[in-house]
Amino acid sequence: MTLDELIDFYESLTPERVARFAEFYADDAWFKDPFNEVRGVEAIQRIFTHMFTQVEMPRFVVGERIVDAGGAVLIWEFCFRSARLGGGGTQLLRGVSHLRFAPDGRVCYHRDYWDTGEELYMKLPLLGGLWRGLRRLLAA
Repeated sequence: MTLDELIDFYESLTPERVARFAEFYADDAWFKDPFNEVRGVEAIQRIFTHMFTQVEMPRFVVGERIVDAGGAVLIWEFCFRSARLGGGGTQLLRGVSHLRFAPDGRVCYHRDYWDTGEELYMKLPLLGGLWRGLRRLLAA
């Protein structure tokens, strides 16, 4: 598995392709994002299967990568549609994935970083107003 193949996997992810995670992730891979922390390919697959039930037309686009001998950082955008956010229009969430690779080249560590406040909560109808008010209150 190469990093290019992993990026292509994410950029062309579909509900059917979720079954291919074991090709790219070690059996005991660890995954964490702002809402989940799991270990194992099956648990990671559940997260991405759930994603397809929560949003419409999800798509990852990797814009940059920083690579060294033991891992990589991917800077990405996640586009999707959701009736819960913005009345169903296209939404954009920006984030970063920190990856480490097992000796066989598969991902053994995957940590996603993204700002839930700015990228998600501020777009929710009721919570967004509260979040924006709190942000104004705390701003310099």
